[in-house]
Amino acid sequence: MHTAVDPFGHPITLQHAGSAEAVHGFIHGFLGYRPSILAVLAAAEHDNSLIVQAGAAALWMFSESPTGPPKARAHLDRARAIGLPASEREQRFASAIDRWADGDHAGALALHVALSHSHPRDLAAIKLGQYHAFNLGDAPTMLKLALPAVDAAPEVPAVHGLAAFGWEQCHRLDRAEAAARRALAMQPDEPWAQHALAHVMLTDGRLAESAAQLMPWSAGWNGLTSFMRTHLWWHLALLHIELGQDAEALALYDQQVWGVDTSYSQDQVGAVSLLARLELAGVAVGERWQELADHLTGRVHDQVLPFLDLQYLYGLARAGRPEAEALLAAIEAHAPLSPGAQRPAWLQVALPAAHGLMAHARGHWAQAADGLGLALPKLALIGGSHAQRDLFGQLHIDALAKSGQLAAAQNLLQPQANGQPQSQRLLRRLHEVYAGLGLPALAH
Repeated sequence: MHTAVDPFGHPITLQHAGSAEAVHGFIHGFLGYRPSILAVLAAAEHDNSLIVQAGAAALWMFSESPTGPPKARAHLDRARAIGLPASEREQRFASAIDRWADGDHAGALALHVALSHSHPRDLAAIKLGQYHAFNLGDAPTMLKLALPAVDAAPEVPAVHGLAAFGWEQCHRLDRAEAAARRALAMQPDEPWAQHALAHVMLTDGRLAESAAQLMPWSAGWNGLTSFMRTHLWWHLALLHIELGQDAEALALYDQQVWGVDTSYSQDQVGAVSLLARLELAGVAVGERWQELADHLTGRVHDQVLPFLDLQYLYGLARAGRPEAEALLAAIEAHAPLSPGAQRPAWLQVALPAAHGLMAHARGHWAQAADGLGLALPKLALIGGSHAQRDLFGQLHIDALAKSGQLAAAQNLLQPQANGQPQSQRLLRRLHEVYAGLGLPALAH
């Protein structure tokens, strides 16, 4: 056995000394969304140490598909069958991956929280804990995971990016911006800090400023993993839509947001979300739903995360695919049987939202407004960011307006426009609603 040290000073126990580079690559790649994260898969072919096999297992779980858990368990079982020595920290990290593979997201999160207290410089474990908290709609725990790490590793730019997104999801935009800018002062291309700042500016209504900030950074995005690359472009596309630059947003869909990794869950839902927003803004998207749906048909029996299933469903339904009905039936069957911590998200949010989304895709506006209206008060339970979940709110307002519930639509739109005075999208929607109400001048 060989003992090495990870990038933040923790001992790692390896079967082969050469695997240290792969473990470093996994940690740096995970924190910085770099392809080096994949190196641990090759190392796992010949190194049976627990930390290497746990890293490979985590990568399979990040596939966010039913194929992930059995692949992950195979790596963990292999390490445990051989039984090489491992530190307590490594064992706890592997146990958290075990819980994740079993569908126990809350149990995995609890182990990562414990690791954040005992090893606050274990930034990979802390970021993975944030991933679980994010998917459970628990923004305060995202922040609680990051703050001890900021004190323990203030010299690491990525740690301030972790804190920035936690602050932003807790609606503390001032703290979020300060943390993001601290990271970017240390490392201008730190992607998670760029991402957090994009969220802050969008929420704060600083749309033109945000677009001007993101464009110079975009030159460095091609070297990132597909999710981070496409997601940052997705943020820029949202700004174009809000600013009324619809052609530019559609071009980004075609050139940057869709097509990098058409098999990956996050790339797929990012494309669904952007295509839906373009349609809601009045953009004709042609045959793009059909092309996108070709890559969603295999998702019918996933039920990995409700946030993902709902967007797969809408994409399939907009394309008129029969798999949309099958996915709706799968959600109905899964919801009452889902793991305990996730059951409210499936039953109280995903189920009514799924019916609402199906209805919206088919033009049944009153039914869509009812289903989405039931889901929205607890929408955070399904995970996703504020910006991502806003899609469901936009679809709800669209259904209200198209079903003739104009007063209800106005009641939701006007406060949004008050907070987003630069948004041409909201101004156009308000003009339509006020015109329908016989008050066209009020839109201005």
